[in-house]
Amino acid sequence: MSSENNSITQTAGADLTLIRRLARNDFKTKYAGSYLGIIWAFVQPIVTILVYWFVFSTLRARGMRGVPFVLWLMAGLVPWFYFSDGLNSGTNALIEYSYLVKKVVFKIDILPLVKLSSALYVHVFFTGVTVLLYAVMGYFPGISVIQIFYYSGSLFVLLLGLSYLTSAVVIFFRDLTQIINICLQVGVWMTPIMWNFEDLNIHGWLAWVFKLNPMYYIVEGYRDSLITGTPFWERPMLTAYYWIFTLLVFILGRRVFRRLRVHFADVL
Repeated sequence: MSSENNSITQTAGADLTLIRRLARNDFKTKYAGSYLGIIWAFVQPIVTILVYWFVFSTLRARGMRGVPFVLWLMAGLVPWFYFSDGLNSGTNALIEYSYLVKKVVFKIDILPLVKLSSALYVHVFFTGVTVLLYAVMGYFPGISVIQIFYYSGSLFVLLLGLSYLTSAVVIFFRDLTQIINICLQVGVWMTPIMWNFEDLNIHGWLAWVFKLNPMYYIVEGYRDSLITGTPFWERPMLTAYYWIFTLLVFILGRRVFRRLRVHFADVL
């Protein structure tokens, strides 16, 4: 029994090592051939934050929840950047690594993990920059900042379930990539990232419709961690809904992935 457990542990350790190596290589090669290299991974989010900051700060002079608007904005944009990047890259994981999918002995289940882990490098960087900016501007969040690990992990699980589902389907339905891009364009405005419920006077059933978006829980969670200090267990209904939704998506994604896996090599 102990030898069997040791074998499982060694296999899991080897898989984690492989995922880290592939994720690191994926991150480095994504911008290979360009003059600035991996710097481009950070330029686009920075430019986006600056544009939104300039546009929306001209529309509102006051802060949000007691902090300057740029801090409030970054707390919402940083998790959204990871969601958008992770979903796009996770969806195309099998297509980009088609040469590995065709190898009989390769565990293709780890490819969505590789893509999400690669995108995580940029997310960790911008999360650190956000916390640093809060501290520099005199709004250090305190002990509640450790909740970011919980919300980042929660987002990772959601993305993994979605990536298993979309990466399996997109092989047979390539238009899914364009559909996802459209959904992300709409989703960034359907999520209270650059607006809040108080400004638009949204209440009642319409507010609950917006809250059905799982990214509402994540964005509000980052702001709770950085601004209000509200612990996640003080949002029991939203927490329960998020995890029920996420686990259902994960189970569906895994089942679809496993059912279609035997056809991947033939189609690719």
